Order: sequence, then C-alpha cells, then structure tokens
Amino acid sequence: MLEYIVTSKTRRKILAFFYSNLDAWYHMRRIGREVDEEINAVKRELDILEKASLLKKERRLNKMLYSLNDKYLFFHEFLAIFTKSAPLAQKFIKNVSRLGKVKAIAMSEKFALKTKILDSEIYMLIIGTVVVSEVADIVKSQQDDFPHEINYTVMTADEFVFRKKNKDPFIWNFLLQPKIMILGSEQELLS
Repeated sequence: MLEYIVTSKTRRKILAFFYSNLDAWYHMRRIGREVDEEINAVKRELDILEKASLLKKERRLNKMLYSLNDKYLFFHEFLAIFTKSAPLAQKFIKNVSRLGKVKAIAMSEKFALKTKILDSEIYMLIIGTVVVSEVADIVKSQQDDFPHEINYTVMTADEFVFRKKNKDPFIWNFLLQPKIMILGSEQELLS
C-alpha cells in the first residue's frame, strides 16, 4: 500500500529502517547493508531525505552519519505510517477476522518511540468482543523484537464506555496521550 505513495523502494526501506531505529546514527554503508540496496541508490535517497530535513547528517572523523530528525515537520505523521506498516500492527490488521469483533485497536505513541512505560500504563488498548488468546499470540510473536514488555488491555465496548464515563484514570491516562489508531478512529474512541 505504501508503495503507491512513496514510490521509491529504496526510500521506503530507508524510512522504515530509521523509524524502527529512532535514536541512532548510521553510516551510509551500514544503512545499505540493512536495507539490502546498492550503495549508489542509498546515497541518492539519503541526500534527498537530508535535503528535505527528514534526516540529519553529521560528520564524525572521516565518516558521514545519518539519523532521523525528530524535529521534522511531519515526524509524527511518518511515525504513525511506519508504525502501522510494522510487523505488530500488520499482524493485527491481517488477522482481524480471527480476533473476533474488534471495534478499535489504539497504540500509544510511546510504543512507536520504544519508550519505557510505567507498570500502570499500557502500550495498546483493544476494544471489542475479542478472542484474547489470539491477541496474546500476536503480541507474543513480536515481543522479542521490542525492548520492553508489551503491555496491553482488552475490554468490551460496554466496559470501555462505562470506564470512560466514570472517569477511570487508567483509561483517561491512555486516551489523553498521543496514540496511533491501528483499527477504528480516534473520534469514536473519544466520543
């Protein structure tokens, strides 16, 4: 789907690589190895992305290093796009029929940023009449690729509405923070 919007395959791979490795600096050859593309194509795309201010470039010793620019105007929009196209979100999307009647799946932006959360917080909220074991299998299949335990909560739509109306701090703490909707809409979540 993303190939219709970002037509350069190398650029998509580079963006996906950087959005899954947010804070690090990488040399061009390492990026080329990670995205498995020719170095000339990688260099061309890095120049384009750096010129657009999406990437930062810095010389260290005799090497040029690149990193994602978190001050880029569309940083959070791209973060949402690449989070939705990452393996965990894609597994939820592809297996939605096996999950039951899912009304919404919301993922905290903290998940996308790989930020450690408090024990009282969650990375994902799944609402609907859901087969919990299917959700657990999907999360477990991706746990090794994530640096922290992937905390999530599953609840029915009625329970969610009840807890939201009664100003449950657990629910409102999640709702008030930036999130990425994997399924459903944020307007439905907040209304």
